[in-house]
Amino acid sequence: MMRNMDLNADLGESWGAWTMGHDAEMLDIVTSANVACGFHAGDPLVMHRTLTLAKEKGVGVGAHPGYMDLWGFGRRRFADDDPAEIEKLLIYQIGAIQAMARAVGVPVTHFKAHGALANVTAVDAAMADAAARAVLATDPGMLFLAMPGTEQERAAQRAGLRVAREVFADRAYMADGTLAPRSRPGAVLQDAGEAAARMVRMVSEGRVATLDGPEIALEFDTICVHGDNPHAVAMARAVRAALTDAGIRLQPMAG
Repeated sequence: MMRNMDLNADLGESWGAWTMGHDAEMLDIVTSANVACGFHAGDPLVMHRTLTLAKEKGVGVGAHPGYMDLWGFGRRRFADDDPAEIEKLLIYQIGAIQAMARAVGVPVTHFKAHGALANVTAVDAAMADAAARAVLATDPGMLFLAMPGTEQERAAQRAGLRVAREVFADRAYMADGTLAPRSRPGAVLQDAGEAAARMVRMVSEGRVATLDGPEIALEFDTICVHGDNPHAVAMARAVRAALTDAGIRLQPMAG
């Protein structure tokens, strides 16, 4: 039986005169886009442009909020996190992308935390619950993207949200199922062919090698290629081609 799979990317991460990534090219390849909501990247014009292109290309769109950290691109954790404050921070950003998407005429179908906030919610139950509450408050019908086996997935299940479990084509894993820190050698994959072959094996066998231990099993519904990776376009093309050649049908995660 042919398996369905979604291929997503974090897009709309430019700001003003500063350009990040290759959104137009990526939107020709992926089936879902996680669109920055203004705090770590993505000004109103960038959001509108990204949503419009996604609509034209039939790509599903989701909210991709993060810490209020333009300087650090949302990859720095706040020292005094308060789950109640994080919940409001996420509601604000989800609301912004929902309003812009309504103006464009495209639904926001999923939620995915960005950068340091994603890393925190993967291991901190209180922070993961705050993210789940933000989704419940804005649209309980949205899919909640979660790294499998993490606090993200458990929080979404506790909240009664639909979960889409996500793995990463261009990131290495640790034995506990979390992503290897970017500071660690080998944490970010650069070779498109290597990433494509790894993803075919992960989809076919449900297993992945880790940097600090044995292989682990992962069940998942969507694959991410980071749009800010300098090799993102080549990697996304290689992954899509390899999956298609392996008989895997690609479609937006929300159907």
